[in-house]
Amino acid sequence: MNLPNKITISRILLIPVFMLFLLIDWPFGVIEFYGTELAVSDLIAALIFIFASATDWLDGYFARKLNLITNFGKFLDPLADKLLVTAALIGLVESGVVAAWMVIVILSREFAVTGIRLVAAADGDVIAASQLAKWKTTAQIIAISACLLHNVPFAALSIPFDQIMIWIATILTIISGVDYFIKSKHVLLKSK
Repeated sequence: MNLPNKITISRILLIPVFMLFLLIDWPFGVIEFYGTELAVSDLIAALIFIFASATDWLDGYFARKLNLITNFGKFLDPLADKLLVTAALIGLVESGVVAAWMVIVILSREFAVTGIRLVAAADGDVIAASQLAKWKTTAQIIAISACLLHNVPFAALSIPFDQIMIWIATILTIISGVDYFIKSKHVLLKSK
C-alpha cells in the first residue's frame, strides 16, 4: 500500500461524504455569490468533489515521480475516477440539474470502456487513456463542478456555463468512446 494508492483510496472514501453534502439539505444556510444563492452544503459538496478530483492528478504524479506504479494502482485509479464521476452525476440527476439521458450516455461509455479494458488486461494488453479521453475527463470535472456550484459566477452574466460544459462533456464522451472502440477493435475481435 504505497502513497499513490493511499491517495486513490482516500478519493473513494470521500465519495460518501460528498454525497451526504450533495443530497441532504443541511441547515447551514445560504451564501450569495454574484447575485446567485448557493446553499453552504452545496458549496461544501462542490469543494469536496474538486478536491477529490485533484487527488487524481496527485496520485498519478507521485506514482510516476517515485516510480510507484503498481497493477493495483492501474486498476484502482480509473475505478476511483469512475465512482466519483458516477456518484456526482447521479446526484445531479436527483437534484434535477443534469438530464438523465446525458448521464446514461456518459455512464454507458464508461462501463463499456472499462469492460474492454478488463478483456484487454486479461490478455496482458494495457490500453492507455488517449488525449481525447483526458479532455473528456477534464470536461466532465469542469461540468460537474459548475453544476455543483449552481453556475456561480456565470449566472450573474446570464451565461449557462454549467449546461454548456455538460453538453461539451457529453459530446466528448461520445467522440472519445467511438475513438476508443476503433482503437480497441483488435481486443474485441480477439475475444470472439
